[in-house]
Amino acid sequence: MWGVITRPESIPDWFPGITSCTVEGNIRVITTASGLEMPEEILTNDPLLRRFAYRITAPMYKFHLGVIDVIAIGENDSLCVYSTTAEPDVLALIIAGGTRDALLQIKRLSENGVRE
Repeated sequence: MWGVITRPESIPDWFPGITSCTVEGNIRVITTASGLEMPEEILTNDPLLRRFAYRITAPMYKFHLGVIDVIAIGENDSLCVYSTTAEPDVLALIIAGGTRDALLQIKRLSENGVRE
């Protein structure tokens, strides 16, 4: 799973509704299916902790923090935890709406050959 998440440019492959993105340094700009561009700041991409953290910096958010942790639970087995905090709260709910499908797609991609 970490092999998928650690590549910030891969988000259109696994998060529903994101059609493209660009990455320059620690800035990622995602484009949604509706054409909305949303800048994000990558805060952590730590291969030892297997943690990816970012914040959406688009003006509609007063605050945002997204954290994805990949926790080893056995040989060739891991748990992926995706958490989001946002203000206003309703924006966290919008992200949460896609998170389940995102986690399922991360699992599929991992099982199909993207390795850590």
